[in-house]
Amino acid sequence: MNLLLLEPTDFTSDSRVTLSGRRFQHLLKVHKVKEGTTLRAGLVNGQMGEATALKLTPQSVALTVVLNQPPPPALPVTLVLAMPRPKMLRRILQTIATMGVKRLYLINSWRVEKSYWQSPWLAPEVIREQLLLGLEQGCDTRLPDVLVRPRFKPFVEDELPAIMVGSLALVAHPDGDTPCPVGPLTDPVTLAIGPEGGFIDYEIQKLRETGFQAVTLGSRILRVETAIPVILGKLFHSL
Repeated sequence: MNLLLLEPTDFTSDSRVTLSGRRFQHLLKVHKVKEGTTLRAGLVNGQMGEATALKLTPQSVALTVVLNQPPPPALPVTLVLAMPRPKMLRRILQTIATMGVKRLYLINSWRVEKSYWQSPWLAPEVIREQLLLGLEQGCDTRLPDVLVRPRFKPFVEDELPAIMVGSLALVAHPDGDTPCPVGPLTDPVTLAIGPEGGFIDYEIQKLRETGFQAVTLGSRILRVETAIPVILGKLFHSL
């Protein structure tokens, strides 16, 4: 936990919070918090600053909080991702939150197993929990939007054209036309990444028709959870 993330319900007054549970235990065991210890803190979807421990009990800690700094800028990217395996989804949600992605579309693909869409990992509260862990790691407060679109063709034909307006549209594909651009890019990017094995030819063609350019990372085939940070690092290497 590099940032103590606070919820509005944690506040007992305008500048005081009381914490128990996971965050409290982490502060005790990892940060070795004592009365007077100051930590980097932030309000979910709000400002950042500092929190100072005032009083410790066996069950909780009371802190005074000053939040007067903006969170770091978001990456100018919209990520369109074929629904990954549920266990991988947990790690991906943390990764995209850590790296500053603020909008993620989870879409269907021919290679996505139908059972993935019934996964408990898609529950809103579970998604939010993983995003919060990613924000704690990356020292950010703004939660990404995660939108689930389980039908490929209607999404690509009806929604995607408006989503990608004014952006560089790229789809990662092992047989892409050109190497992935190397940044740092400053203009918006809409980035599509397929499932393990990639999008099938029909799906690549539909994306091309929408205006996407197929790009490759080279001859090595990466796992989705590896490809995401690699591509984002190439496009925005000031990360």
